[in-house]
Parts: sequence; structure tokens; C-alpha cells
Amino acid sequence: MIRLGLLSTADINHAILGARGEPAPFEIAAVGSRDEARARAYAAEHRIARAHGSYEELLADPELDAVYIALPNALHHQWTMRALAAGKHVLVEKPYTREPAEAEEALAEAAQRSLVLMEAYMWRHAAQTQLLRTLVPEVGEVQALHVEFFGILPRADDVRFVPSLGGGALLDLGCYCVSAARLVLGEPDRVYGERWLGRGGVDERFSGTLRFGELVATFACGFTARSNRIEIAGARGMLDVPQAFVDPPGIVLLNGEPRHVDPGNHYRAELEDFCAAIRGEREPLVGAVEMRGQASALAALWRSAELSAPVSV
Repeated sequence: MIRLGLLSTADINHAILGARGEPAPFEIAAVGSRDEARARAYAAEHRIARAHGSYEELLADPELDAVYIALPNALHHQWTMRALAAGKHVLVEKPYTREPAEAEEALAEAAQRSLVLMEAYMWRHAAQTQLLRTLVPEVGEVQALHVEFFGILPRADDVRFVPSLGGGALLDLGCYCVSAARLVLGEPDRVYGERWLGRGGVDERFSGTLRFGELVATFACGFTARSNRIEIAGARGMLDVPQAFVDPPGIVLLNGEPRHVDPGNHYRAELEDFCAAIRGEREPLVGAVEMRGQASALAALWRSAELSAPVSV
């Protein structure tokens, strides 16, 4: 049984808490907050045994094997490094970073300490995503790929509107689009990004192209609409995933005909994969190779948008 601590009381924790149940290979054993009263109230509400009044106190808890970090994007690296130094395995929310050097530093630290570091792209663990992968050969050689992820943020004070905390559409939503393109096509060699700066000075919309040899994939993301889909055009047909990232229902359209799979709980599958990696049974699905590739692609896209020019990855 892997004993997991929640480093923060972020809303996304509800998905992790909802993945509990028998026979889970993990237990949520503690929660940490910068406010002790908040930590205690959160622990009581969610049936968590121990509450800590600081993140440092949580990391010092000797009864924890691992931590889940769901802080704002700009804080992921700092607290991952501190968790690894404390001897904890780390599951950290996406995106880990758009700085390749930070990814390398964290991966080196984890390897040196024989700890598991895993980036939490929950959609990669969905049964629907596995179905998509098995169906790609059915449409023949891929000719085009397009991904969209839009969502509306109702609160004006959302941290995703704060540049210093790593806000913006590319890091919040576009990272999924990049993950999807890389899943199907591999690693891009050149990218081009365009951003529209809106509330708070963050990229409220972001669009990009990723070149994979002779093939170009496109994506669009932002906080101004609602959509999350993947479209793949092949030489012999078409794949469409109309609900790719948010609560994937287990449906992929092959040439317009729905193919179904039991959707399961992709957060539970993510945690089971994390625990299996900790036990040494296999490498994590979203491990070192994925983290390096994502950081490099996101860095190149951001740089391209700054320069208004294509950038090599």
C-alpha cells in the first residue's frame, strides 16, 4: 500500500480523492496546506488521517511514501525538488515545466535517489486513449492531425490568469494538444506558435503547428470556448475523438462509426500506474522520455510565439 500525501488543497484533488476505493493500491494518508486550520478542515471533510499546516511539514512526514503536487504551474519544479530531497516519490500535475533544464534537473535528482517522478497527464491513462492508439493503423498513413482544447474559466481571480504563476492557455490546455500530437506522431522537429494576450496579460488563446518530418499537425486552445477533440486524417480513413481529455466517455469514431470501450476511471488508472512504478513493476507511462519531450516542445512553442517565427525543437 503506497501512502500518498496531498501537497495543497487544490480543486483537482477531488479527482484523486474520487479514485479511492477497494482494492486501491494506495491510500490518501495526509494533506498539507499553508493554513493549518484549512488543512484540518479539509482532512476531516475528506476522511484523511493527518493534516499538516505547511508543505514542509507534509514533506517531513515519515509515514508518507509519495506526494501529489497540484500547485500552480510555476511552483511545480520548486516543490518537486523539495519533495525528492525529502525522499518522496512524486506525482506532479501537468505541465511539469516549459523549461527543459528544469525537467532534466528533476529527472536527474529522482534517478540519483531511486525515486519515481511522474507527470500527471491523466488522459494518457484513459481506456479511450488506448482505444485510439489501437485504431490509428486502421486509417493508414497519417496525413493530418488537429487537436482542440478550449475551456471557459468563470472566476476572474483564477490563478491561470496570473503570468507569474505559470498561467495561460498553452500551459493549461495546449499542453494536452502537444501531448496528443506527440502520442500519435512522435517528436516534432520544428514548431510555430501564435498567442493572443488577454486577461491578466496571459495567452488567453494559443494556436500552433508542429512539424514531424513531412507532416504538419495543428492545434488551438484557449479560455474563450468549449471543445476538446482530436481529429486524425489517414490515407484510408478518419479518426475523431469528440471528447478527448475531459471525462473521456470511451468513444472513438472510425470513419464516422463509433467504437466503444468501458471508460473506467482514468485518475485511478494513473494512480495505479504510479504505484506500480514505485513498486518497481514497470516504468511509469508518463515518465522521463515524456517529460523531456513535452518540456522541449512547449519551450519551443513559447519561444516561437515570442519571436513570431518558426523554432527548431
